[in-house]
Amino acid sequence: MEKRKREYAQAGVDYTKAQPFREAMQAVGRRTLHFPNKRDVFVNEKGVGTHGAIFEYRGGLPHLWSKTQESLGTQNWVAEWMYQNTGKTYYDAIGFNLAQIIVVDVIAQGALPVVFTDEVAADRYDWGMDELRSKDFAKGIYKACEICGMALPAGESSALRYLIKAELPVKSAPVLSGCITGIIAPRERLITGRKLQVGDRIIAVTSSGIHSNGISLVIKRALTLKDQFLHKLPNGKTLGEETLIPSRCYVPLAEALLEAKVDIHAFLPGTGGGVSKIAFDKRPFTYRVKNWFDEIPPLFLFMREIGVALEDCLTTFNWGSGYYIFVSVDEVEHTIDIGKRAGYELMEIGAVEKGERRVIFEPEGITLPPPGE
Repeated sequence: MEKRKREYAQAGVDYTKAQPFREAMQAVGRRTLHFPNKRDVFVNEKGVGTHGAIFEYRGGLPHLWSKTQESLGTQNWVAEWMYQNTGKTYYDAIGFNLAQIIVVDVIAQGALPVVFTDEVAADRYDWGMDELRSKDFAKGIYKACEICGMALPAGESSALRYLIKAELPVKSAPVLSGCITGIIAPRERLITGRKLQVGDRIIAVTSSGIHSNGISLVIKRALTLKDQFLHKLPNGKTLGEETLIPSRCYVPLAEALLEAKVDIHAFLPGTGGGVSKIAFDKRPFTYRVKNWFDEIPPLFLFMREIGVALEDCLTTFNWGSGYYIFVSVDEVEHTIDIGKRAGYELMEIGAVEKGERRVIFEPEGITLPPPGE
């Protein structure tokens, strides 16, 4: 029996090395279990520590459930590079951003997050033995759960030696993914985007920076620079710091709008497609953007300076807007007022018109195709 155990460990699966990370995450998870109670969702604590989560809705409203699965992408590769070269892990931002890349799709449906399960899949369990990195990651996850109002009752960590191999010079970088369950209560809060119509106004909400999209393009460009991710930007931060800035959490905004019963025709995260994602609906609508925020995140401007084409920037990065709200003209002032009271910066940027499916981005004098085209 002992011999078999040693051979399995030599094959890359040593459970003893996984235990420190698992215990750190379990400790954080136990502290989050009450967070969804404010939404009348309760986690059965007797089931915590098993292979999943048991939870129930105790409210009296007709309701729906939402479930979204997503992965962080390559952002933690940059965190690993920075850790190797600076000694700082940045994994508090990584843990936080992992949750945000998932939750933006949950709230887009009119749901509010209640249960979060994560997966950390590395080439070997050695990755989780680093105490500083593990604590920072757990800290970021906890902060995300607290702000979003969701529990972390279960998760998974796995060693996939034959499947995962980090691109050098990074020695090891796990695949980070997760699943978030949201509740739509009452069920009339469901947002599908089908109410979108000609004449609707587009309201943009500022981002905090790159969030978690377009990282591969940043990596490609950064590796051509002399100092790579230690290259200093005009704002005094390094390229690595700006790439790892924590994403903005839009859950409090969504909750404020839903509680105020704003008639949202569509609620759209500015992820995967950049500004071109505004043309998300497949119907023949033209999205005319007339105004934009004065301040563009420094990282995006730097990408332009080092030769990334404007269209590539606008179809890859969020360009300063992390979320879009589509409402009728009568709801614009109300929506912006609620958003500002919730602590966000919002701006009416344009309108939906009848015509070819595209985004006319007047601030830069460019027309963008729909996302993916």
